[in-house]
Amino acid sequence: MSGDMCKCFDAAGSTGDLSFLFPANLVSPEHSRSIFSRPWGVPNPLTHMWDIWKRWRAPPLSPPRTIYINNPARNGGFCHNRISTTKYSIVTFIPRFLYDQFRRYANVFFLLIASLQQIPGVSPTGRFTTAIPLLLVLLATAVKEIIEDLRRYKADNKENGRKVWVYRESQLSEHLWTQVVVGDIIKVTNKAFIPADLLLLTSSEPQGICYIETSNLDGETNLKIRQPCSAIPHHGGGQGQGNHGNDKDAQQQLLELMGQVHCEGPNSRLYEFTGRITCDGSGDENTTSLNANQILLRGAQLRNTDWIYGLVIYTGHDTKLMRNSTKAPLKRSNLDHVTNRQVFLIFLALLVLALISTALSTVWNAENSNLYYLQLPSGSGATAGQFFLNFLTFIVLYNNLIPISLIVTVELVKYIQAFYINNDQAMYDPETDTPATARNSNLNEELGQVKYIFSDKTGTLTQNIMEFKSCSINGHVYRIGAEDLALEDGHTSSRKDGHTSFYEDGQPLPGAHATPLQDVLGSRHEHRDEVMEFLKVLAICHSVIPEQTEEGVAYRASSPDEQALVEAARSLGIIFNHRTPDSLAIDVMGTKEEYEVLNLLEFSSARKRMSVIVRTPDGTIKLFCKGADSVIYERLSPDQPLAEVTDAHLKMFASSGLRTLCISEATLKEREYKEWQSKYHQASITIENREVELEEVSNMIEKDLSLLGATAIEDKLQENVPESIETLRKANIKIWVLTGDKRETAINIGHSSRQLTSTMLKHDLCTATNVEEAKSKLESFINELQSSEKGKKDAKNEKTEAALIVDGKTLEYALHPQTSQLFLSHALACKSVICCRVSPSQKAAVVELVKSKVKNSITLAIGDGANDVAMIQAAHVGVGISGREGLQATLASDYAIAQFRFLVRLLLVHGAWNYNRLSKLVPYCFYKNITLYLISFWFAFYNGFSGQPIFERWTLALYNVIFTSIPPFVLGLFDQDVTADGRLRIPSLYVPSQSGKGFNTKVFWMWIGMAIFHSAALFFIIFYGLQHESAVANGQVVGMWYIGSTIYAATVITVTLKAALESEYWTWVTHVAIWGSIASWFLFLVTYSHLWPTFPVGVEMFGLDYVLYSTFVFYLSFVLGPGVCMLPDLIWKSFKHMLRPSEVDIAKSEEIEEKKMKSRSCFIKGVHLGSEDEKKRLIDGDDHRGYSRIEKAAPETAVEITCKWCCPFLKPSVQQQQTNKIEMRTPEGDKRIEPDTPKTEVDNETNEIEMRTPEGYNRIEPAFPKTAVEKSTV
Repeated sequence: MSGDMCKCFDAAGSTGDLSFLFPANLVSPEHSRSIFSRPWGVPNPLTHMWDIWKRWRAPPLSPPRTIYINNPARNGGFCHNRISTTKYSIVTFIPRFLYDQFRRYANVFFLLIASLQQIPGVSPTGRFTTAIPLLLVLLATAVKEIIEDLRRYKADNKENGRKVWVYRESQLSEHLWTQVVVGDIIKVTNKAFIPADLLLLTSSEPQGICYIETSNLDGETNLKIRQPCSAIPHHGGGQGQGNHGNDKDAQQQLLELMGQVHCEGPNSRLYEFTGRITCDGSGDENTTSLNANQILLRGAQLRNTDWIYGLVIYTGHDTKLMRNSTKAPLKRSNLDHVTNRQVFLIFLALLVLALISTALSTVWNAENSNLYYLQLPSGSGATAGQFFLNFLTFIVLYNNLIPISLIVTVELVKYIQAFYINNDQAMYDPETDTPATARNSNLNEELGQVKYIFSDKTGTLTQNIMEFKSCSINGHVYRIGAEDLALEDGHTSSRKDGHTSFYEDGQPLPGAHATPLQDVLGSRHEHRDEVMEFLKVLAICHSVIPEQTEEGVAYRASSPDEQALVEAARSLGIIFNHRTPDSLAIDVMGTKEEYEVLNLLEFSSARKRMSVIVRTPDGTIKLFCKGADSVIYERLSPDQPLAEVTDAHLKMFASSGLRTLCISEATLKEREYKEWQSKYHQASITIENREVELEEVSNMIEKDLSLLGATAIEDKLQENVPESIETLRKANIKIWVLTGDKRETAINIGHSSRQLTSTMLKHDLCTATNVEEAKSKLESFINELQSSEKGKKDAKNEKTEAALIVDGKTLEYALHPQTSQLFLSHALACKSVICCRVSPSQKAAVVELVKSKVKNSITLAIGDGANDVAMIQAAHVGVGISGREGLQATLASDYAIAQFRFLVRLLLVHGAWNYNRLSKLVPYCFYKNITLYLISFWFAFYNGFSGQPIFERWTLALYNVIFTSIPPFVLGLFDQDVTADGRLRIPSLYVPSQSGKGFNTKVFWMWIGMAIFHSAALFFIIFYGLQHESAVANGQVVGMWYIGSTIYAATVITVTLKAALESEYWTWVTHVAIWGSIASWFLFLVTYSHLWPTFPVGVEMFGLDYVLYSTFVFYLSFVLGPGVCMLPDLIWKSFKHMLRPSEVDIAKSEEIEEKKMKSRSCFIKGVHLGSEDEKKRLIDGDDHRGYSRIEKAAPETAVEITCKWCCPFLKPSVQQQQTNKIEMRTPEGDKRIEPDTPKTEVDNETNEIEMRTPEGYNRIEPAFPKTAVEKSTV
């Protein structure tokens, strides 16, 4: 996140463009060049790459436009205001849908096969056996696309159907949003949405200001203030009039308004606008600049304002909202890449098989050319033509080696897996009512392979709830309340008489005698005036908006930092209670002071500061500035007496994990200010490069500052962050923290989050000043780490752990081509990496470095703000946190969660499950197809390579559609090796999926080899089993379709049992899928064998069911074929599980044993403990311990035990805890169970028991000889 400066300011400096690597909404092109520029003159390849990317991705620049006020005849040629977010229309649906679908090579391949089947004499499997399944797949996809597009269409109609008041023909009339055009003056009422991008003209509020909420644009729910241009007269409510501005006067004034608005063309920069307005008759000298503070964007909602009038600037798809509705960059998972490579190899294998079969067919034809009844073609020309036709025939015959249903199966499975994520109650945050959201289901399995996590700090690891803790004023430390700071890194504190003194390495810090601010303000303290001036700056230098509520004044701020500072000033008696575009008022200990706001120099991620120029009540012009210490210190006037001591306090605050800001001021002379204001005005009315010119002018006035002090704000860690980081580490995931905060703050948060430990070697690269020094330091760090590891290895100690700490300035040197590989090598060797003071583009550069250089490693970036968008989109997987900084990160992410701790479950449970499931689903789809369709190749050796299939055509076509379509879904949706609790308890179970052991080229071809073996075994066992014997009792010889159907049935059983063997978690759905798939074939056989002649299909199968079901060999094949195929699998799995079990196998076995133990009956001296019902019912008869009678325990005396066998994961002290019941034997010999209490004791000497009765009285009863309280045994 941005550094110690208020993070909400990032929005003010961003532009909204979501480019792939270094978005313009985070760093402008000028700033990006400055970030990657190299002082040593070496061209930076990242800069060159960025420039090329911008030129390729950037849409054509829209020309500037001129809008004439109240002159509609001259405002033509602009975009209409109708929006459409649909992907298709009635006209474009078919061509665009087909184009999208046939960009997939698999669909093109099957379309080619379907086309080849239409050539007479080519297809051995009929003309439509590929076309119909392909059509079904396309229809299913089309239905999904239509449903999704209909939702968008309905949402568009609702949006376009809204109404707004438009001023036309000298009167207000109601029109649809779609009828609004550029140049219209429209009226928007309170709580209504803005229909187009408007220039604010006036409102019902004092001085024409208004309040808007932009949650639809950036997710921020805080109110933002907008003000009209000073050149436009406004008739809003006067001071003290509240929301009762004169609407009729405003209408009349706007009717008389004439002029032109010159502005930039439509663009996607949400938070920037450059333009100027010239009213007729005013002349160029009174031309007034326009900026984003005067613009109301489409999608924003008017709040706390009765009405506003605005001039339409952009409409429809030219609005900034629609310009930002671009798609995030397409990401594909590693599993998809591996699958595509294997599909290509399978296609090559298919061509080789077809070529081999064609060659052997040619040889067979040549050897049997004398068989005249075959009517084989003769002649070289005929042979060449026949060779080509045969080649096409075999391509058609073997085409289903690539499963036609693979794409739709995987897509549907991933969609449902995303549904699981969205509805996981364990990842739901009740405080914010935010569930987890899978925005890109294509990366579900990628979650199970993450090796590197790049995390922001503020709002991601911390709560982003700011609390003012302390400050440094005039060289002295002050605090609010009685709490002390938790100091580290050699800092200590001591309390005396309510004051706190701070020490560093045993020496007192200068001025660090922390006095409560309340004590200073409530007395005649010698530093009271300096403290009052400091607090006034906090109450004045900000962009907070006060809102009147029933409880009083509530502050609306886009930054938690700003709100914390203003609220701290209020708690100390300096109350900010009112603001207008030109003034603000504060209450100082009961005295009202009003300041004229002359200029507001807003914060940007490049400036890292904000300033306000005001005229004080006594007429003095002052500049108040707050920002990061790195930018404030370089703008201080020489010989600042507070600089050194304040810097020491800043380091002390940062070492305590506090966010810091420096506060400064400067007194301006009237003449100096007017000269500067003239330059600022000229820069502000510039259309092109306005931001650059404004920055240059701002630097002219933000200089020679006087340091007043610094603030320290606490941002606490989110719940369970240290535990989550520790768990992720145990899962072999490395976490890099990329933050804009100070080095000391980042280090302290690293300690508190367990990212850093006291035993780590800390390699600090922040002191490097050039490339050579950075290179030298990295080499020394590597040598130190290697020496330490060698020493520990010799001493047989654990491996040395190191942490690398680098700041943004040094990171530029580290990413230089001369040092980048060295930096990466050392960073990968470290357990922790912390990058502080980094810009958004540097975050993306670090992620891109690891992503491109570290092979077979999946990266994940997680953040919550706009300045995290770059790294989120650069990483393989981007996770956004729905935090307090809006939804920019969430909207750019692939997955969204509410808290960092949910990332553990997202990766270790859902990620690992999804990866394991898809790692079985994908190769299984190839396996089942190759097992069946390769049988045609084996059969070709016995039919002269004629291309004759052994299976009936529609039976073959329905193989993937019906008989084997459900088992892949069971594997992809329900299979799990270890439960969620087990995976969270043993994080190391994540390592196998992380390393890609479940699915890679080797695993894939092992499945293919298995499929080849199974197809050969099924064919040859059944084929040769029927070669010399009659299968029918009456001696009738069976034909090819009998053999084919028998092999087909055995194949269906085999591949289905293979799915059952791979399933590690059985539910009722699994049983239905496995046994139902087998049953579906036999039911189909009965039905299909009797369709002909009623229907013109299946003539070859007519009456075959009777023949098959009446022969013993048909049933025997179900034992021999699948048995031979499954036996090696069973042997291998048993061997592996018993003799070479993996960690997953061990964990799974422990869970099974635990489940058995929980269900197993336990006994405690004759009382049977089984299920809950068994505990409550009377059991008569003898038990295995020899007791004659068991009495029913009443509810209040129900017997419960906890034993180490039933609960193996409890602590030892809990494992041995026994039931709070005592078994007693009465004088008559009967047994009874009575409740025990903590005070119940058995005196071994007197054999007496002290008990407490339900009435609370103690009583002593004799313990009979057989009475005892014993440990339970299983």
